This record gives sequence, structure tokens and C-alpha cells, in this order.
Amino acid sequence: MPLLANTPVEKMTGPYSRRWWALIVLCLSLLIVVMANTSLIVAAPDMTTDLRLSSSDLQWVIDGYTVPYAALMLVLGSIGDKYSRRGALITGLLIFAGGSVMGSLVDETTLVVIARAIMGVGAAVVMPATLSLLVAVFPKRERTRAITAWTATSGLAIAVGPVVAGWLLESHAWGSTFLINVPIAIVAVIGAFVLVPPSKAEGTGRIDYVGGLLSIVSVGSLVYAVIEGPHFGWDTGPVTAAVVAGVGFVAFTLWELKHPHPMLDVRKFTERPFGGSMIAVLFFFFGAFGSIYYSTQFLQFVLGYDALKTGVLLLPLAGAVFAGAAVTGKLTPRLGVKAMVVPGMVLGTVGVFLLTRIDKGSTYVDFLPSLLLLGFAIGLSVSPATDTIMDSFPESELGVGGGANDTSLELGGSLGIAVLGSLLGTAYKDKLAGLVGSQLPQDALHTAGESVGGGLAVAEQVARTPGATPQQTQALVDAVHESFSHGVAHTSLIGGIIMAAGALIVLAVLPGRKAAAPVATSTAIRSTRTTSS
Repeated sequence: MPLLANTPVEKMTGPYSRRWWALIVLCLSLLIVVMANTSLIVAAPDMTTDLRLSSSDLQWVIDGYTVPYAALMLVLGSIGDKYSRRGALITGLLIFAGGSVMGSLVDETTLVVIARAIMGVGAAVVMPATLSLLVAVFPKRERTRAITAWTATSGLAIAVGPVVAGWLLESHAWGSTFLINVPIAIVAVIGAFVLVPPSKAEGTGRIDYVGGLLSIVSVGSLVYAVIEGPHFGWDTGPVTAAVVAGVGFVAFTLWELKHPHPMLDVRKFTERPFGGSMIAVLFFFFGAFGSIYYSTQFLQFVLGYDALKTGVLLLPLAGAVFAGAAVTGKLTPRLGVKAMVVPGMVLGTVGVFLLTRIDKGSTYVDFLPSLLLLGFAIGLSVSPATDTIMDSFPESELGVGGGANDTSLELGGSLGIAVLGSLLGTAYKDKLAGLVGSQLPQDALHTAGESVGGGLAVAEQVARTPGATPQQTQALVDAVHESFSHGVAHTSLIGGIIMAAGALIVLAVLPGRKAAAPVATSTAIRSTRTTSS
């Protein structure tokens, strides 16, 4: 008798009996995709030292993963819908594992960027597949719980990645952090064959490759401009990319509006549940990724924690995500999506605003409330928002729905790190120049102003200078710490204002429970278990 997982979902007459086991496989797949970025946070200092990375080089190591990841999800989700969602998941995991192995073995910057790009392609296949398979396998009455577990896994990955990477860095080189993904990917591939049933859309036409190409150009160019412009200035490259993105989105919209079978029906953005939920996901990860980005730097460079301890100190964030997920699982069916998403955005906004209190005397305790609020907000609100997004797509477009949700998530995270990171860098540089500008040579001041790590490196050089006193060195270290603390507080104020604006937009756009009901039923997902009947 064949394994149950070899029976297509479409041919089953009832709920798939191993669906909760299949969910574990999907969550493991999601875990490594998110960990690929969070583990890099603590590995970056070692990589920078070993590979002698410039600020631009390090940014490309990050972007090498992010750009293909964000740009390809919509297209690859559509391909998975047509041919095989389980096949897409397995293929993506194998590509991801291959890129991880390559990243662990190379010792040259360009090759590291290529390895990260390969991982980004794999992630772009995996992410839409996890959501589309989840929705295909679970009946509607259980789907909210399943998506809640999926969301909680994201929070877990945010904290677990730095912990595991920090533990490895205690006794191994940075290349070992790439290998975190490989055993998990192998387990997930085996689990996919055994526990995840085949699934694909029924009766789909030809894939809209023109729309797909336009989406790749538009999203890829936008993410590139968002990341490069704030960090390195709006010169020819980022400006050109921004223009290409704008033209591409207009062309994509016009093409999709006239296409009989569009890759993404852009009219969905006029539906308040879908549009409001997409905006909510984007703003959540804008605030969360941006805040974690500079909070982690503060813990390492100002408070002096090593990689492992920094990872451990992020664990309360994961616990808060799980707590929020437990609450939303019980309350969303009773109160509705808006009653979860809007309060969650308010809590996340408060969490960002709390970081405006940071100064050079702050300790981890000052960051803890912000981490807890951000984590709880993600757990409370992202799950119902994602459920609403997926509920807006028919069975034949589940991969596209997953791609749309994940693109919003990745774009929000990229915006958060790029925009808030740029604001932080500017505030830090200006404050440091005001404190020590007349005391350092221009070259040293420029190096110190590039980053908090650069400032501390200059302080070490000063300490080795003949005739320098310990007091001079400590004064420079104090100035670097004060400048970075000022940058965190200043950036958090602006970030909090942006988050508050997002919360107001979502409050206005998301319909109440009664208004949302007709929309949800008009575009409800057709269960893949009945498409052949």
C-alpha cells in the first residue's frame, strides 16, 4: 500500500490525516529561511575581519540573499501552483542546502555573495510553497491554528539563529554558521517525501511569464534601491533602480489588468481585507527587523556581549511571539482580524518608541520591554493578517498568495534595515563628529564615523599609538558609545512615527468584522480536497 503522502491532496475525500506532521516539515523549512539572515547578524563581525570586508562588501553579502529572495517569490510560487507545490518545496530546500554548503567552504567575498544568492533563490522557492501547502492541506476550520504555528516559527527563527550561530562561533570559523541550515534542510526534504502530500492547482492555464518577468524586474529593482540608496547615497545606481522599479510596477499593473489569466490580480489591492493585511505585514517587519538590527549592534558593540550571549538575550523575543500567537489563536475567531491586527500594531509601535530612552548608560534591561512588545505584537497580528491574505486567493493561486505575503514581509524587513540603518548611521556620524571631530585626523574620523565597529577599531589604534594615555582611549570609546546611543534613540523616534502612521493606515483600511465577512466569502479558497469532485 503506498504511503499516504503519495496520494495527491486533490484526490482525498477528507482531511489529510498527517497534516499536523506535515506542518512540522513546513515549519522546519521556514525556520532555515529566516535563520539564514538572523544568524548572519552575529557572524558579520567575524566575516568582516576574516574577509576584510568593506561596508559595501558586507552590504552585498546581505543583499545577495535578499534581492533574489524578494524578487522571485511571486513567479516561483506560480510555478509551484502549476506543476507541484511539494516538488517546489523539495527543490527549494536542495538549492538552499547547496548554497549553504558553498558558503561554508569559500573564502573570497565574491564567492560568498554568490553562495548567498543561491540560498536566496532556494528561499524564494521554499517560502511560497510552505504557505500554499499549508492552506491546501488544512481545512478552513484548522487553518488559523496552522498559520499561527507558521508565524510563531518565524519568531523562533529570529532568536534561535543568533543563539546557534553564536555557539558555533565560540569554537569554529564563520563558515560553520552556513552549515546550520544543512541538516535541517535534509530532515525537511525527507519529511516532505514521507509526510507532505503532492499538491498542485487544477485546470490552470499557461503561466503569465510576461507578468512574472515584470514583477521580478520591479521588485528586484525596488529592493536594490531601498537597500543601496540609504546606505551609499542616491547616485546613478540606486536612482536608476528606483526609476526602473517605478516604470516596472506601472507596466506590471497595466499588463495584469488586461491579461485574461494574470499572475497576480492587482484588483485585489482594492479589497480592504487584502490591502490592509498586506500593509500590516509590511509595517510589522519594517519595525521588527529595523529595531532588532540596531538593538543587536548595541548589545555587541556598546555592552560588549559576545555572539552567543547576544543570541541568548534575544530569546525573550521568541517567547513573546509564541505568547502572542497563543492569544490570537483563541481571540481572532471571536473578535475578528481587525481587533487583533490594529492593537498589535499599536503595541509594536510602543515597543519601538521605548527605544527612544536609550543612552550610553542603558543596559539590556532597557531593551527587554521593547523586544517583548515587538515579539508579542508579531505573534498577535501577523498570523491573522497572513490568514486573510491567503484567504483572498482561490486554490489555483495559493503559491501566488504565499509569494505576495512573503514579498510584503521581505520588503518590510529590507526597508526597516535599510531606512532605519541609514538614519542610525547618519545620526551616529554627526554626533561623533561633534564630540571628537577636532581631536582626530580626518582619515581616522571618517573610519570612526562609518560604523560603531569602526569607531571602536579607531579607539584600539589610538591605544597603540606611542604617547597615548588610557584616558584618551577611554574618552574616544565613551564618545563612540554616546554617539551610537544617540543614534538608536533618534532612529527609534522616527521609526516609531513611521510605525504609528502605518497603524493609522491599517485602522482606516481594514474593515470591521461585519464588513469583512462578504469579502472573505466572495473570494474564499476552494479546498483542494474537493477540486476533483
